[in-house]
Amino acid sequence: MQTLIAISALGVFCLLAEIFNLRKALVPVTIVGLLAILGITLNLWSIDSSIDEQYKSMIVFDKFSAAFSSLFIILTIFLIALSHDVYKDHQTKISDFITIKVFLLAGAVAMVSFSNLSMFFIGIEILSIALYILAASKRLDLKSNEAGMKYFLMGSFASGIILFGICLIYGATGYFDVAEIYALSQGAGLPIWFPIGITLMIIGMLFKIAAVPFHFWAPDVYEGSPAITTALMSTLAKVVAMATLYKLLSGLTVGLTYNFEIIIVIVSIASMTVGNIMALRQKNVKRMLAFSGISHAGFMLMALLSLTNAASTLLYYTSAYALAGMASFAVIIYVTKNKDNEDIINFNGLGKTNPLLAAVLTASLLSMAGIPIFSGFFAKFMLFTQTIKAEYLVVVIAGVISSIISVGYYFKLILAMYTKEATGEKQATPFVYYAVGVISIILNIIIGLHPSLVTNLIN
Repeated sequence: MQTLIAISALGVFCLLAEIFNLRKALVPVTIVGLLAILGITLNLWSIDSSIDEQYKSMIVFDKFSAAFSSLFIILTIFLIALSHDVYKDHQTKISDFITIKVFLLAGAVAMVSFSNLSMFFIGIEILSIALYILAASKRLDLKSNEAGMKYFLMGSFASGIILFGICLIYGATGYFDVAEIYALSQGAGLPIWFPIGITLMIIGMLFKIAAVPFHFWAPDVYEGSPAITTALMSTLAKVVAMATLYKLLSGLTVGLTYNFEIIIVIVSIASMTVGNIMALRQKNVKRMLAFSGISHAGFMLMALLSLTNAASTLLYYTSAYALAGMASFAVIIYVTKNKDNEDIINFNGLGKTNPLLAAVLTASLLSMAGIPIFSGFFAKFMLFTQTIKAEYLVVVIAGVISSIISVGYYFKLILAMYTKEATGEKQATPFVYYAVGVISIILNIIIGLHPSLVTNLIN
């Protein structure tokens, strides 16, 4: 609870910063504040938990929520660091964007810390409303307006489906409290409304992670949104939704029934296959990464097939994916900042004009493709191992084939950087792009060489 209170207080400070003319200090102060909150979160078990006891009927801050909250904070720090250069010429005050991102983080923490379904829904709405605003934040850009409207309409439908599922679960059990619902799910005699409610909540969360067949919004919204918002959707928002889906299913039920597992198998295979095949056809980098994110959602869903012991594996995979995604978007935001589009042609010759950023983007793409020594390889290996133990070899085979297919479109971008001639002149690169890209990749490699740094946070 201390983490959530601190993040909310930081959000209020960001709101007031514009009034007191603290615009120049806003980004560094916010980053320092988030680093302090990260320290509080990582030291959760050594501090007084009396505050948490007062709110345990709504919030439970355990190892799972602390570990994922730490990841969310790190990703938010990177996003806010990039914001200073991205928004310096924007018509809207930078404090507005920083504030929205901080309150979005509060919603994300609530989503992985809830002990009551009402708190879960509050968290998901805080996060969703922030994303709607950020997607449409370029007011004079028709593509951004379209992205915001599409995401708002589709997200509202998904939230309505989730809320309907919560209502059915309440009707079946008489409780919003997760522990009470879990206790009742162990026995027999729950009405048909309970599995229907669980199904509706799964459908709503599958939309949030852009899994097939609920993925149609992702390419258009990713392409139309400002690049930094696409980075947020592709990394932070997707990881939050996947962690929340895992927490929901592990917290509300004893285990998935065979029928539910078959649904997860079908959706996982479909997401990996459709995502990677469609990504091969893309010329726009943001659309390509949108379909890549759909395929990675399919990989993450494998964790649901080992629901009782896959939390650390899911944390490791999402960390590897999010860090690689953040590094890639640090380069993409810089390269496409003053361009009319985000097509691959804009990256031609980047290996010659800016070797360091090209190396960062190459490393991030190799990690997402699952190439050693990057953590993306070990993350997929851990997921495949657990899925084989769960006796779903067919999913692993589909995952291996999908990983091979993904090499095709990742290398299309890599080859453009190193084998094509540059189309523009070399420009000065703000230090923040180097910092975010390099730090993200270094962290990616470190957790690849030492997975226990991540997995021990939950184990």
